[in-house]
Amino acid sequence: MTEPHLAAPLAAALAAKGYDSLTPVQEAVLTPATAGRDMLVSARTGSGKTVAFGLAIAPEVLGGAEKLLPAEAPLALAIAPTRELALQVARELSWLYGEAEARIATCVGGMDYRSERRALQRGAHVVVGTPGRLRDHIERGSLVLSDLRACVLDEADEMLDLGFREDLEFILAAAPGDRRTLMFSATVPRGIADLAATFQKDSLRIETAGEARQHADIAYHALGVAAGDRDGAIFNLLRFHDAPAAIVFCKTRANVNHLLARMSNRGFQVVGLSGELSQAERTHALQALRDGRARVCVATDVAARGIDLPGLDLVVHADLPTNPETLLHRSGRTGRAGAKGISALIVAPADVRKARRLLAGAKVVAEWGAAPSAEAVQARDDARVLDHPALAEAPEDEAELAATLLGRFGPERVAAAFIRLWRGQRSAPEEIAAPAEAEAPAPRRPRGDFGESVWFSLPIGRSGGAEPRWLLPRICEAGGITREAIGAIRIGEDESFVQIATARASGLPDGLELDRGLILRRLDGEPAPERFRTPARRAERRPKFDPAREPEAAESPRPAKPRGKPGAKAAAPGPAGKARKAPAKPRGGKPERPAGKKGKPRPPRGS
Repeated sequence: MTEPHLAAPLAAALAAKGYDSLTPVQEAVLTPATAGRDMLVSARTGSGKTVAFGLAIAPEVLGGAEKLLPAEAPLALAIAPTRELALQVARELSWLYGEAEARIATCVGGMDYRSERRALQRGAHVVVGTPGRLRDHIERGSLVLSDLRACVLDEADEMLDLGFREDLEFILAAAPGDRRTLMFSATVPRGIADLAATFQKDSLRIETAGEARQHADIAYHALGVAAGDRDGAIFNLLRFHDAPAAIVFCKTRANVNHLLARMSNRGFQVVGLSGELSQAERTHALQALRDGRARVCVATDVAARGIDLPGLDLVVHADLPTNPETLLHRSGRTGRAGAKGISALIVAPADVRKARRLLAGAKVVAEWGAAPSAEAVQARDDARVLDHPALAEAPEDEAELAATLLGRFGPERVAAAFIRLWRGQRSAPEEIAAPAEAEAPAPRRPRGDFGESVWFSLPIGRSGGAEPRWLLPRICEAGGITREAIGAIRIGEDESFVQIATARASGLPDGLELDRGLILRRLDGEPAPERFRTPARRAERRPKFDPAREPEAAESPRPAKPRGKPGAKAAAPGPAGKARKAPAKPRGGKPERPAGKKGKPRPPRGS
């Protein structure tokens, strides 16, 4: 490395790592105009931004020295949205500053708090952590920011999406006012611009060429599928591309578990990531992906935030993302560092308009077409046989057996047996229907003219706040059916009943889970009227139960315990002299944390 603005220890570390040149974002943060200034940098994932901010803060960390002396307090702080990303950043900074003998400490949720405190007490030059855990250490006095010279916010847009704004404001307010503040973000929405205006001074806006040509190394495909063929289209897509590593995004845990089970049954090497996994299970799943024991990951957006999967070739959107930013975040996990990648959206006829809006909002162009058919998958498999490396190698110790097989069975039968063995290692491709063109809504069906149908029950009614308007889309999504296949929805006091056309009901398993605890059960006939008739007088309604008012709500981090001294008295009475209710306990028994700004739940301290 001959970069003139590089400190000698960092140049040696880059050379040892095999760097011949810097990426555009790394060069951009080292220009003379950036010296000592705050920066707001937009660079997509995989552009080398972790090394970029490691190089950018070198003047503050090294201070011109080639070897660092023990530090009483951290000189630099890096904040990341998830534990996986924080640990990844710490690993990168460890080798980058290894020649300078810098100590890197981590403070992330899910790890042992006492070990982190001891590492801070021994002295760390750079601390990397997640917002909640860093705030914990600051409040308890184990992390002192009095000597801090630089603070980096990595994936700042994701931190705001996860609700960490209040924690970020607390951490930045606790740091010295003369520090440098660097913000790195894949996108720069208004929230990031507001945060930069508050906590940065005379900041330099840097937009790398890689971001200007948004995701140029990613080929976008929008694949139209019939309403009931989503799963089959996903299986065929994975088989067709045969990617060494792929990730499939779903909106809910229930969808993750559904696809995970079906893929496992078909022989895919697959793992799942959702909020219900323990940290040990999550780590095991990620390790299986990295060492090749698994080739497909099915995940929710929140559970997949911050994970790094090298060599990821294919991103599949089984459920369309909620906004263009999420589409870019999902897709940005492939096509990294100059490698090519594919981002495929699975689009049912009812979702065509939404898909077009997402692509337009993300400013990317997709190639529209159909999902691979069974014939296309089989043809691609057969073509791979001809390129199999075993056929290019000369016979060695197996030559005698090969001659015996050819002599006894002949070349045609031996070749046919080889093909059968090859095909037998893979599940048969899925037969899927050609997608129908997006049509205008069907005319309203005359009342009472629904035809043959099957009735199903759900264990939630008026007392739980059940309403047809949120039951209907969940039934369609979980069952892979359209609204036209659903007749009456009758809401009882403690249960609800759904009428589904017989032709579509035959494909629905009994006990289909729409969401956690929301199970669809088949009935033998039409429910009796008294089961759903409104009582003359009804007790006061209990609070509504909505298992998934927002798709990702089930995946949000578990709220942490409210702060307060042990043995403190109960909360003071609220308005009108009424005592405040204690926070409700979520699963796991921990009380919820008070809401943050604008009434949004605050994330846990340990995330």
